[in-house]
Amino acid sequence: MATLIPIIRANIDPKSTVMTDEHASYQHLGQDFSRHASVNHSQDEYVHYTNAVMFPSGKPYVIHTNTVEGYFSIFKRGMKGVYQHCGERHLHRYLAEFDFRYSNRVKLGVDDVARADRALIGTKGKRLTYRTTHV
Repeated sequence: MATLIPIIRANIDPKSTVMTDEHASYQHLGQDFSRHASVNHSQDEYVHYTNAVMFPSGKPYVIHTNTVEGYFSIFKRGMKGVYQHCGERHLHRYLAEFDFRYSNRVKLGVDDVARADRALIGTKGKRLTYRTTHV
């Protein structure tokens, strides 16, 4: 908990709704964020529908950890299968790439052409430099 909570606080907007499993480290997250909801995996609960908290549209929240678990699965597969090595110094760059890909995927209506266009827009005003290696 002493390691995990400061990282969560530093990287998640306090106005967010945080969805977790039942792990004891997450019990007091409601104090730091707008909402905290959880599912109890140890009791085979993987999705929880609640009418206690509603979206502005009037629909109930569906509480689950599937999104973060799916994202981490894709990231882990990429790191083991494609990149194979990543130092802590560059981890934020790899995460940014996976975040871009996940946020611009076909399921969200972004095809390959649109994704390439968005990637190129992100390069505006930036310069790619190459340094020669010392032989």
